[in-house]
Amino acid sequence: MLITNFTSGVIADVSNNPLFTALVATSFAYEGWIIATSINAELRDAKRNLPLALTFGTMFVALIYIFYYIGLAGAVPNSVVMQGGETGAKIAFSTLFSKLGGTILFVVVVISCLGTLNGLMMGCVRGFYSLAARNMGPRPDIYQSIDEKTNMPANAAILGGLLSGIWLLYFYGANLTPVSWFGPFSFDSSELPIVTIYAMYIPILIMMMKKERSLNTFKRFVMPVLAICACLFMVVAAYYAHGQAVFYYLIIFAVIMAIGMIVNKNTQPQ
Repeated sequence: MLITNFTSGVIADVSNNPLFTALVATSFAYEGWIIATSINAELRDAKRNLPLALTFGTMFVALIYIFYYIGLAGAVPNSVVMQGGETGAKIAFSTLFSKLGGTILFVVVVISCLGTLNGLMMGCVRGFYSLAARNMGPRPDIYQSIDEKTNMPANAAILGGLLSGIWLLYFYGANLTPVSWFGPFSFDSSELPIVTIYAMYIPILIMMMKKERSLNTFKRFVMPVLAICACLFMVVAAYYAHGQAVFYYLIIFAVIMAIGMIVNKNTQPQ
């Protein structure tokens, strides 16, 4: 089965740019690394340990993905996997470990996905607190408060949970219903934010080259230039993967940013 899958193609409905589509989807799988920076204050020697954790953690996860998909390719045909990742994984597990074993392993996969969701929620909880702790964002006097019993930023957690719920509702209405609730403004909110995230990295990297004079030439210029090239490539890939949906997404993005600027201006302590 493995040899057959690696030596034969599969006929399926894909976009005109399947490579770009795959890259955007894959980058979403690894995008959680940026969220880890929101907990840098809790890490011991964060300046040294956080880059190490991100570098080796990403390499480790990439290795697991490679072995995982090799395992799938050795158990089920490509055509089954192309019908849906969940379907292919469940059939592969059942083929290898019987129906009961396949169900158990599939539950483990679901638990791992819930763990990822937990990490994303933690980032949302800490997002507004991280801003408020630096006297930035809306009403820092409210969102920088820490609950004495739980040692958690309760106000920031409530707001982060509320915003996550809103985006969950949007994702359901835009992608999971037979008829989209939002018409042309329906897009994949799990992948398209990559357009703006990677675009926002570019000025950050430029300022890094301009101001970080304590770094050596390799860290100050070579790595940021490579990162900028990668960011531009990802923006182009996202456009080719999603087409006109990118423009409708950018309209919503601009509206939300404008609202955020107004709210931030009107709620800053005098």
